Amino acid sequence: MLYNEIKQANIQAMKDKDTVARSFYSVLLNKIKLREIDKRTSGDELVDGDIVNIVQKTIKELEEEKENYAKVGNAEEVEKITKQITIAEKYLPKQMSEEEIKEEILALADRSIPNVMKHFKANFNGQCDMKKVQEILKGL
Repeated sequence: MLYNEIKQANIQAMKDKDTVARSFYSVLLNKIKLREIDKRTSGDELVDGDIVNIVQKTIKELEEEKENYAKVGNAEEVEKITKQITIAEKYLPKQMSEEEIKEEILALADRSIPNVMKHFKANFNGQCDMKKVQEILKGL
């Protein structure tokens, strides 16, 4: 399970005294624990898809934070955040290319926006950016 991989990487970061990786893993593990508690209260179990969503959201937050540090000229923090983003991307599944997304859309009988979005959410969650899917769909 992805959760165990992240925990092992966190332990390794502690052993290596890698403070940048360690701080990233601490934040990520806290977010995962919170989601796990939410899932448990509703009677569900945490799955790898949930963790992928958490990682994606964390990457978006880091990108925004990186932009803000770049605006104020703090190169050291930008470098740290870039390293954290690189670490996070290891836990994402391979992303679909635009051609693959387009082929999948064209294979659907009903190409309405709600139907296409539902199809990609159900079958390719975490493997493609939903905003990109919507842009490609509008371009067809």
